[in-house]
Amino acid sequence: MALNNEERIKWFTEARFGMFIHWGIYAIPARGEWIKSQEKISDEDYQQYFEEFNPINYDPVKWARIAKTAGQKYVVMTSKHHDGFCLFDSKFTDYKATNTPAKRDLVEEYTEAFRNEGLKVGFYYSLLDWHHPDYPAYGDAHHPMRDNETYKGQQRDLSKYIDYMHNQVKELLTNYGKIDVIWFDFSYDNMKGETWKAAELVNMVRQLQPHIIIDNRLGGNIKARDPEIYAGDFASPEQIIPPEGITDEDGKPIPWEACITLNDHWGYCSADKNYKSPKQIVRALVECVSKNGNLLLNVGPDAKGEIPEESICILEQVGKWMDKNSDSIYGCGAAALPKPEWGRYTQKGELVYAHIYDKTVGPINLRGLGGKIKKARLLSDRSEVKVLRPWNAAEYPDDAFIDLAGASLPDEIDTVVELEII
Repeated sequence: MALNNEERIKWFTEARFGMFIHWGIYAIPARGEWIKSQEKISDEDYQQYFEEFNPINYDPVKWARIAKTAGQKYVVMTSKHHDGFCLFDSKFTDYKATNTPAKRDLVEEYTEAFRNEGLKVGFYYSLLDWHHPDYPAYGDAHHPMRDNETYKGQQRDLSKYIDYMHNQVKELLTNYGKIDVIWFDFSYDNMKGETWKAAELVNMVRQLQPHIIIDNRLGGNIKARDPEIYAGDFASPEQIIPPEGITDEDGKPIPWEACITLNDHWGYCSADKNYKSPKQIVRALVECVSKNGNLLLNVGPDAKGEIPEESICILEQVGKWMDKNSDSIYGCGAAALPKPEWGRYTQKGELVYAHIYDKTVGPINLRGLGGKIKKARLLSDRSEVKVLRPWNAAEYPDDAFIDLAGASLPDEIDTVVELEII
């Protein structure tokens, strides 16, 4: 039986928190995944990284346990990035992990490890390919050889590349069992929509994996009243959280996922130590959920296959908060209340979660909830939080108040109070 969009996307809008993994041979120069384009490196000069790629410490079971401990419910890993290098054993190219010193299908191990930990599994696949001989080079917006005159007169047959790309997507969705997400990246200029034969591609994807969900980067308009077949199941804002969530032309909420880096790069960058704090990550996650969105948080493993220690430490701290407060995240969405001055709300059915960031002067005001709260509990330990009618709040009869004793909050990252609404 065919699934409709709501049925396909249900698990995604309940999961709310996922891990993005950017990994490839660009981990060796360790200056980010766009290095080949940014530094205009030729295939010949980039080849050294292919020839020495040997992630001797790659342990996807460890990665999966890091994600699970952090409270993440799904994962998306780069099967092929813009440089064209494949982490999987594709029969359509020699430019793959099995032909490096690694001699392993790294995607096969990844899917098995994360599935075994109970996480949903996704593939990122770049529509771009700076290695393929038929992908546009000279004059392209991003190709490393975009302004190299020696490439000017080359004859490149884009249709051959499109066939190659479709064949690889078919491999990914045929050879690795059930896949939950396919994350295409990205469309630009004239390289969008039917240039990719996007309708044909999506029909193939749906036929191979009826349950799969697809992002919105094939070039369609997901906000349209009548979106293209390839417009995607969810929107994918990058390095930004939309100010009011995402809706279509009629104001109906669209599922979305903010993809965010832990530091300032997707792929491993050894010099980038500008990591976000656990507090920033938790609050970013809460903000996404409060606007009916997800957070896809990136890690960039190094050339040996290790997730950076800084990333692991942050994820462990986020996981400790999630251990106590995940009820306010999983299955939750926007509350039918205005954003409070002291933090944010999330909601699941009759339960409203007050995410309190700031200790106010006097009792904490829950605007518009006067007489509407049956019970209040601190989510982390289920201890009672009394709903008050303070002597100095007579002028605010429509509001409810709670008081968290002490000069500081119980949890400075985010103190969550569960409110059972009448």
